[in-house]
Amino acid sequence: MTDTTLLAPAPGRSLFGALDRQAPDALLGLIAQYRADPRADKIDLGVGVYRDEAGATPVMRAVKAAETVLLAEQGSKSYLGPEGDTGFVDLLAAIVFGPLAGSDRIAGVQTPGGTGALRLGADLIARARPSATVWIGDPTWPNHAPIFREAGLTLASHRFLDGAGAVDFDTMLADLAAAQAGDVLLLHGCCHNPTGVDFSADQWAAIANLCAARGLIPFIDLAYQGLGDGLEADAAATHQMLAAVPDALVAYSCDKNFGLYRERVGALWVQGANAALTTLAFSNIVALARGIWSMPPDHGAAIVRTILERPAMRAEWMGELDQMRTRINALRAALAAAHPQLAAIAGQRGMFAMLPVSTADAAVMRADHGIYMAGNGRINIAGLRLDTIPAFVAGLSPHLPSA
Repeated sequence: MTDTTLLAPAPGRSLFGALDRQAPDALLGLIAQYRADPRADKIDLGVGVYRDEAGATPVMRAVKAAETVLLAEQGSKSYLGPEGDTGFVDLLAAIVFGPLAGSDRIAGVQTPGGTGALRLGADLIARARPSATVWIGDPTWPNHAPIFREAGLTLASHRFLDGAGAVDFDTMLADLAAAQAGDVLLLHGCCHNPTGVDFSADQWAAIANLCAARGLIPFIDLAYQGLGDGLEADAAATHQMLAAVPDALVAYSCDKNFGLYRERVGALWVQGANAALTTLAFSNIVALARGIWSMPPDHGAAIVRTILERPAMRAEWMGELDQMRTRINALRAALAAAHPQLAAIAGQRGMFAMLPVSTADAAVMRADHGIYMAGNGRINIAGLRLDTIPAFVAGLSPHLPSA
């Protein structure tokens, strides 16, 4: 018989005793509640994945075709190195950077998802300029602040929305007046999460000029390219920013536009003022990646590379992406037409929108109508279907503010 008393730590000696219990993730809890709800007419607008009109998150046909090729032709599962699949990085760069791709001022590595890219970039900033403050818009994706905070960086927030959910650019500029040269400005490249509210072309030009004039370093989170207005249009702001400044970082995710959520496929690129500085930054990125995850997972990146290097598969993927974008924008138009207070949603882009409802309102909608959404009012547009919009609006309407 084992004497369990021998396993008890001496008082104050446990490694874990000083830890604070962490609150469970609210969105993951919402997913569990939705699954347990027996109502057939329940609506899931919480989890941030694309869904088709049948409510499924299918594997894209181009992905299936690429996996068939890999099954037949991939000759090894050996390590690729901390930089990952360089063919994936180069082919994807052409889509992300267009005419800037191939510049000796831009270099990148494969990462485990967009989150891995953000964290790797945060660690690079912390190594290169630990005194930098990272300016993050309010609201933003809930994981942005923890990623940069865990890297040891100082955070500051700026406002950019007015009470009606439109861009309040003057307030944003006023808040950023406190930013110092060398600080980092985190920007959503397109399809803002959680609001769906993007900057106009003129506003992007003003942000680029601000960064150039004030010595701010843009860090662009490009997680939804192709789901707003198209691949080229959704990358236009990124091109504009990189053309205006010497130093920049770009984090990228293939989760949404390739439907590779569980494969965790992403990339981080850096732009330096010249080729020598880019090479210096790249060497540090590789070293940091080696110390965090050593080698990134290969399968998802190999899928993307296989699709992009074969014209027929690339065309198949682009067609499927067009269908996804068309469906999302059609849902936006239908939702906007269903209630005057939702009219602005038609002009927004991407998978998400932020509704002017409270946490208490969201709880009532969940209990009374089986409508599951985040407590801050964020909804996943793709979780709707054209035939569920009337029921959703009926459940939402009593909680919307008066016109």
